[in-house]
Amino acid sequence: MDILSLTVGQEIGSRTFHFTRDSLVKYAGASGDFNPIHYRDDFAQSVGLDGVLAHGMLTMGAAVQAAVDWVGDSGKVIDYGVRFTKPVFVPADTGAEVSVTGKIGAIDIENKTVRVDLSASCVEVAVLGKAQAVVKF
Repeated sequence: MDILSLTVGQEIGSRTFHFTRDSLVKYAGASGDFNPIHYRDDFAQSVGLDGVLAHGMLTMGAAVQAAVDWVGDSGKVIDYGVRFTKPVFVPADTGAEVSVTGKIGAIDIENKTVRVDLSASCVEVAVLGKAQAVVKF
């Protein structure tokens, strides 16, 4: 892929991730984040939430995968940041679908980098804001 062939606004790909309660338990084990809002409905509701929600970093990590798939090497992602705008609630019976789409937001020919703007939504509600990954070519 040649950086000169890219255009701002060009879609780079999309992915859908299915989060289940099992996904949350596995992520909790890997991350060490065992906050009960991520696996106990009763606790989540006792603190004012509608139910169990996915870890923000799990959602963030899943979203950047669209950029990684496009560039083909996670090491080429040299910067990444998001704002968490809405939680991803994960019902016990159905789980949750997070849809991610990436578009080229900026091209820096001199530094050989591309900013990928990612949109992530669950039930048609944006769950990340200003999700941007910078990819080195």
